Amino acid sequence: MALWIPWWDAIWLLRPAFSRLRSFLWFATAVAGLTVRTELLGVTSIVRALKLQPRLYNKLLDSFHSRAVQLDLLSALWTQVVLRLMPHPLRVNGRRVLVGDGIKVPKCGKKMPGVKLLHQQSDSNTKPEYIMGHSLQAVSVLVQAAQSVFALPLAVRIHEGLVWSNRDRRTLLDKMLALLAIVAVKEPFYFVADAYYAARKIVNGLLDQNNHLVSRVKSNAVAYAPYLQQGPRKRGRPRLYGTKLKLKSLLSDPQSMPSAASPVYGEHDVTIQYRVCDLLWRPAGRLLRFVAVIHPSRGACLLLCTDLSLPAIEIIRLYGLRFKIEHSFKQAVRVIGSFAYHFWMYDMKPLRRRNGNQYLHRESLYYRNAIKRKIHAYHVFIQAGVVCQGLLQYLAVAYPKLVWNSFGSWLRTVRPGIPPSELVVANALRQTLPEFLLNAVQRNFLAKFIVERQDPANLEMFHLAS
Repeated sequence: MALWIPWWDAIWLLRPAFSRLRSFLWFATAVAGLTVRTELLGVTSIVRALKLQPRLYNKLLDSFHSRAVQLDLLSALWTQVVLRLMPHPLRVNGRRVLVGDGIKVPKCGKKMPGVKLLHQQSDSNTKPEYIMGHSLQAVSVLVQAAQSVFALPLAVRIHEGLVWSNRDRRTLLDKMLALLAIVAVKEPFYFVADAYYAARKIVNGLLDQNNHLVSRVKSNAVAYAPYLQQGPRKRGRPRLYGTKLKLKSLLSDPQSMPSAASPVYGEHDVTIQYRVCDLLWRPAGRLLRFVAVIHPSRGACLLLCTDLSLPAIEIIRLYGLRFKIEHSFKQAVRVIGSFAYHFWMYDMKPLRRRNGNQYLHRESLYYRNAIKRKIHAYHVFIQAGVVCQGLLQYLAVAYPKLVWNSFGSWLRTVRPGIPPSELVVANALRQTLPEFLLNAVQRNFLAKFIVERQDPANLEMFHLAS
């Protein structure tokens, strides 16, 4: 029971994002169901996990579609809660570190808005090259706990598949900047992303807000040395760009590159070679720092940073932490089930196989509003998964001893000094849920809300477990 008290205290801070208390309690119920369920089968698994009455399935489904949920405010409040509660955020030069990336979730529903044909660029043989699904972008913040670092999710949005206006020229880069504006991190930060985000829009958009980008650039990228004026300057606009340089050439002479111990997370007794150079990058129109790295096993890599004061070793270390968001995606898919929604739209025109974007600027206002309502439901479900995963990580960092005492199962190896995983925390919360519902029903909103809606036929199991 003791684990559920800080869990409730944390999620209660999200109450201002809901215009009604009942809407908030349904959302908290959904997050609790995502936490303790053992199967990833959408809303039905939440009903079964909490032993709710079967007739409340539609009520829970309607709560995701409710207008009482202010989605952008919910994401902003969740960011404030995370930055307030996490005791040891990762900081570099006094700045927080945010990580961004995209994920493609397979969906085969012919009446699911936003589903389109997607291309997967992966080296894995288990992934098909093309799938039908939702294309999402996510933002996470890096948190340091004991000897480990992990990516705590802040917000996820569907950013492809729907075109609301034929005048809309926004790209995924514009939408990523909009997502960063939604989470509203007020402190300066470094944004770490892969080579797709090494573009003028991202660089200028971050620098305008006093933030910086750490990314990778393609091997065929070029840059320019600053032009040095010799002799009297001629009339006209001053020349900016000097000698053109292929960035790949920075790797051409490994013998002259300085060596250092690898700062990459989890690596020991590994020596890398690197070269740093400040050059003008024409897409951004400004001076950037480029770092060429040769790793003995991972190969060569070209990194980019907009902060000219950041040392090369720190740039390598920061980009080495980018994979943490990939691990966060893995937990969201396989443990939390953040993308296991199956909300179909009855009045939607069925999609064809290999369908592309859905253009809605010629559809009726009723149809467009129905599509927006369904997309809102998707986002609320995903945000519930984000909150669920973040609370599990928070409990793992702040209450590790309490988690292990409530685990109630067995692990072959428990590493000292390493916070428990999301799976371990979820199991501990599952073990203590019956006790929380029985003992806190008189003084806790959520416990009373759930107990009043449970199926009496299944309550005996809860009494036996407690």
